[in-house]
Amino acid sequence: MNGVRIESVAAEGKAIAHVHIGDDDREGGSCGRVIFVEYAVPGDVVDILVTKKKKNYAEGRVIRIVEPSPDRQEAFCSHFGLCGGCKWQLLPYHLQLEAKRQQVYDQLVRIGHLDVPEVKPVIGSEQIRYYRNKLEFAASNRRWILPDEDEADIPAENRQGLGFHVGRFFDKVLDISHCYLQKEPSNAIRLFIKNYALEHGIGFYDMRENRGLLRTVFVRTSEGGDVMVIVCFGDESDKIFPMLDALAAQFPQISSLYYIVNRKCNDSISDQTPLLYRGNDAIYETMEDLRFRIGPKSFYQTNASQALELYRVARNFAGLSGTETVYDLYTGTGTIAQFVARQAAKVIGIEYVPEAIEDAVLNASANGITNCSFFAGDMKDILTSDFIAEHGRPDVMIVDPPRAGMHPDVVKTILEAAPERIVYVSCNPASQARDLQTLCTKYKITDVQPVDMFPHTIHVENVCRLVKIEE
Repeated sequence: MNGVRIESVAAEGKAIAHVHIGDDDREGGSCGRVIFVEYAVPGDVVDILVTKKKKNYAEGRVIRIVEPSPDRQEAFCSHFGLCGGCKWQLLPYHLQLEAKRQQVYDQLVRIGHLDVPEVKPVIGSEQIRYYRNKLEFAASNRRWILPDEDEADIPAENRQGLGFHVGRFFDKVLDISHCYLQKEPSNAIRLFIKNYALEHGIGFYDMRENRGLLRTVFVRTSEGGDVMVIVCFGDESDKIFPMLDALAAQFPQISSLYYIVNRKCNDSISDQTPLLYRGNDAIYETMEDLRFRIGPKSFYQTNASQALELYRVARNFAGLSGTETVYDLYTGTGTIAQFVARQAAKVIGIEYVPEAIEDAVLNASANGITNCSFFAGDMKDILTSDFIAEHGRPDVMIVDPPRAGMHPDVVKTILEAAPERIVYVSCNPASQARDLQTLCTKYKITDVQPVDMFPHTIHVENVCRLVKIEE
């Protein structure tokens, strides 16, 4: 299809154009008016190759830019278009924020049919590169072959990769030379581990056969300069400790060095035991006057500076006077709970991961906070009417669930508990809208504030304030 003008940004980071597509891509017949196009910018005029046809829409990719949009900018990453992350590098940041605001509006109002006041402008991130404090790199003996490479000409030793999984291919990894998501020494550490493994005959993981020594690498950094590295191996080997020694010698700034032996068929470390090889057992992050301990399996917001903005919004929406009982559901390591504790009488935090609750207790003690209590377990099993009767009815509930949103039983219990205010923090406005539809049988939404945690991506955090409707 030639000379198609791109009109706007759509969900999942794609752009929209309206076209007429015949069964043979000529006039006559129709299989849809809307076409979704990857890596296009509103205002572009492009030639498109249609890759999928459905009854009401089509999908395609740009094969030639006839006339670039005045808003189009050059991608800064050499892996753009292959990695699959940071899809909005072509879009100026202020337009990214507008698109994310529209995304929140569409999910809550256009699709969710919720009665919502103005969706406020998205709070943008001061750092739009090197803003993450955690990355996970996967090793593979079947790296992604680049478009300008001939696989038949690549020797076996050059088929190894350490980088990011390629979408739709579970066993393929794009070998990364430089990533703009995390500050140094992240890139240097990844490249050192890769080169050391190649030079010392350490096999890269085979995801099909579940074998190979080097498997995954986690790098965590803090605003204060702490660095934690976790190297995951596929089995025991006498090559592990020399590699870790070399890594520690090359990067003395690594303050916490762990390793894991993971023989499972998946890369999750939630059920694994990290073994401290050298340094401290945790790194630390500071937020206002609070200090948070981050262990190898701890959850912490991956954009620390924006987490502060997010939690300030949540605290402001909570409207605390110092007399309230607050429930913080999905509390993680208790960051939000402790962030609001000094404005509340009592805070109850609940989280599924026991290690996170252990960190929350340690953090609260270290921060001199005595009015927080933390409980570990499945939310729908812990948050019951008996639990609320024992610990007190909440005046305010703050919820920050995973992407899937809340279990229906949890939403039901919240309605039964009937707090005066609910602050709903979400990383997925779609599942948030679903939960709000139920909550709004007894509550009204008074404020909506999106916060951008992940520049150049399609993701956005959103905070809604709900107030109980007087009967």
